[in-house]
Amino acid sequence: MTMDDIWGQACAELEKSIGANNFNHWIKPLRLTALEDGVARFASPTRFVSDWVNRHFAGDIMGQLNRVGPAEIERLRFEVSPQNGAAPRPRKQAQQDADAADAPSARPAAAAQAAGRPDLCAPLDPRYTFANFVVGKPNELAHAAARRVAEGGPVGFNPLFLYGGVGLGKTHLMHAIAHDYRSRHPQAQVLYLSAEQFMYRFVQALRESTIMDFKGMFRTVHMLMVDDVQFIAGKESTQEEFFHTFNALVDQGKQIVISADRAPAEIKGLEERIKSRLSCGLIVDLHPTTYELRLGILQSKTAAFRDKHPEVRIGDGVLEFLAHRISTNVRVLEGALQRLFAHASLLRREITLEVAQECLADILRTNDRKISIDDIQRKVAEHYNIRLADMIGPKRSRNVARPRQIAMYLSKQLTSRSLPDIGRRFGGRDHTTIMHGVRKIDELVTEDHGLAEDVALLKRLLEA
Repeated sequence: MTMDDIWGQACAELEKSIGANNFNHWIKPLRLTALEDGVARFASPTRFVSDWVNRHFAGDIMGQLNRVGPAEIERLRFEVSPQNGAAPRPRKQAQQDADAADAPSARPAAAAQAAGRPDLCAPLDPRYTFANFVVGKPNELAHAAARRVAEGGPVGFNPLFLYGGVGLGKTHLMHAIAHDYRSRHPQAQVLYLSAEQFMYRFVQALRESTIMDFKGMFRTVHMLMVDDVQFIAGKESTQEEFFHTFNALVDQGKQIVISADRAPAEIKGLEERIKSRLSCGLIVDLHPTTYELRLGILQSKTAAFRDKHPEVRIGDGVLEFLAHRISTNVRVLEGALQRLFAHASLLRREITLEVAQECLADILRTNDRKISIDDIQRKVAEHYNIRLADMIGPKRSRNVARPRQIAMYLSKQLTSRSLPDIGRRFGGRDHTTIMHGVRKIDELVTEDHGLAEDVALLKRLLEA
């Protein structure tokens, strides 16, 4: 029998005796390379895995090898070999895998699944690729940085930190990085999950006394991607584990990609040492979309749809109308377009401007009626050419403080939010600070003609 035959038979029994969870995490990454002089030699992906297996499963492994092997095994030895460590499947499963691999699409899918740790990795949306990401001025730096990370190899910055409001493309880029990196490095382990899932896994490990398993799983990946990291703010134990996981991966030269709704320094409740670590890499702000970028997204989606459904006709001015009227969230914009496609396909009607207004009446009313604090902050930041992060940050210089007060004033005027609610959206400021800002602008609009015109223009833009 070959080494693979012997190890395959041993693995079939090991999976039963130690459980699928332990087998997948610790035994599956190993490859038996030799049996000689009472020693079983293995290729292992990391020193951590080698040490853990030797401490916890050496007896089980030797027992199974002695059952099926040609000679008595008295000890195990491991050689770290990241590219080669991979356990064969039990014989029956191996044959099934070999049969399935004959299909042209099976091998990449199987490799991606194995590389992605299916027991941990959150599902990736197949639509979120670089090919489907429309690049414009607000997101060109984020796109370039994401493409560079996806290539693999030395990047020059770690972590890559993407931040911005809802529907600006953070999650799309995260998924695109994972898809592209896996296609280039099919044997690499890419772990993508939300910060909430990270916390859930950590709490589960504490509850089940498997914290060392947790540490091993998260610290042996090639790329760790955590979405919405602001979720762990204020959660001390989770932050502690995240900090040590972060350090362990960076020390090993493994890439980390993080996303959040604001810059690290602006996440209240996040430990300073974590803010400092996150700030050591490249921080990229995905700015609010421009009219041109929204129109480009619509045109791209429409072209892709019409390739499959050439009978669908889009009237003049429809895409321009949507790009103008739905300006706060790309997801809502794409959802509106999908509804029009469905309407046109099912009813076999041309999508004219009148049809669009009728079909999307509820979305357009909602978009008109509800002005959010995020909308106000973005619009004011655009108007005064300041960073959105400064709107909620600590800066007090006049060129930032005055626009911030205008945004507070408009938030009180155009939304139903209470002063404490508004304060929370402005970096956790006290309601008295919001009240002072509102009163200050109230006074200035009667004295400063230029400022009064700015406030009136911003109101019109927000209500348009």
